[in-house]
Amino acid sequence: MSGSVLYDAPGPRTIARHRVYTVIASVGLLALLAYAVLRLQQNGQFEYQKWEPFVSPVFIETILVDGVLETLKMAFSAILLAVGFGVLFGIGKLSEHGWVRWPCWAVVEFWRAVPVLLNIIFFGILLGLDSTTNRYWAVVIALMLYNGAVLAEVFRAGINAVPKGQVEAAYAVGMRKSQVMLAIQLPQAVKIMLPALISQCVVALKDTALGYVVLAPGLTFVMRLIYANPDHGQNQIPTVIVIGGIYVLLNLILTVIATWVQRKFVGEKKVLEVSMVGEGDPSAAPVK
Repeated sequence: MSGSVLYDAPGPRTIARHRVYTVIASVGLLALLAYAVLRLQQNGQFEYQKWEPFVSPVFIETILVDGVLETLKMAFSAILLAVGFGVLFGIGKLSEHGWVRWPCWAVVEFWRAVPVLLNIIFFGILLGLDSTTNRYWAVVIALMLYNGAVLAEVFRAGINAVPKGQVEAAYAVGMRKSQVMLAIQLPQAVKIMLPALISQCVVALKDTALGYVVLAPGLTFVMRLIYANPDHGQNQIPTVIVIGGIYVLLNLILTVIATWVQRKFVGEKKVLEVSMVGEGDPSAAPVK
C-alpha cells in the first residue's frame, strides 16, 4: 500500500509500453554510439600515434602528478574556503540587525550571479598571469566566491529547517543566541545540508577545468600540453576523451567517499539520539 500512495501502480499494458520505450531508447543510444565510433575511425582518431601519450610513462606521470594532484588541490582549497564563506554569510543573512543582514545578502547574491569563468579571468588579471601561483589562486578564489555564495544559501536553508521547538526550548533554558546557533542549529543544519555539500564539491572539482583560460595548473593545462605537441598529430579528441574520463573517475570517487561520510555521520547521530533517549527516559530502561 505504501508504494502506491503517491501514484497508481502501472497495469500490464503500461508496463509493456514502458519496456518497449526502454528497448527503443537503448537501441537509439547504441546506434549513436556506433555512429560516433565509426566517424572517429574514419577520421583516424584510433591511430596509435594519437593515443601513444597516454601509455607513455612520462606523460602518465605528468597527468597523474601535475594534473590530478593540482586539480584536487584547487578543488579542496576552494571548497574549504567556500565552507567558511558560506557559514559566515549564511549566518549573516539570518542576523536580526539590518546593517549585517543586507550587506551579507548583497554579497551572496552578487557572487551567485557572476559566472565563474568571468571571475577566473578577473582575478587572473588582478593577480597577474606571470606566475603559476597567481593563476592557481585566481581559480581558487573564483571558485571559493561562487561556491561559498551557493553554500551560504544552503546553510541558511538548513538552519531554518531545524524545528523551531528545539530553538525555543534552548532559549527557555537560558541559552544565548550564539549558543543556540552553535550547539543546536548548526550541527543539525550540517546533517540536513550534507547532500547539497556533496553536490557542491563535485561542482567545484569540475569547474577547476575553467582554469584553462588562464593557464592554471591542472588537468586542462596538461591537456593543452598533450594536444599542442606536433609529434602526436591532431589528437584533440583522444585527449578530451581521456581527460574527461579522469574527471568522471575523480567525481565518482569523491561521491562515494562523501556518501560514505554522510551515512556514517547520520548513523552515528541516530545511535547517539537513541542512547540519549534511553538514558533520559525511565520507561526506556530495560526491565530487570
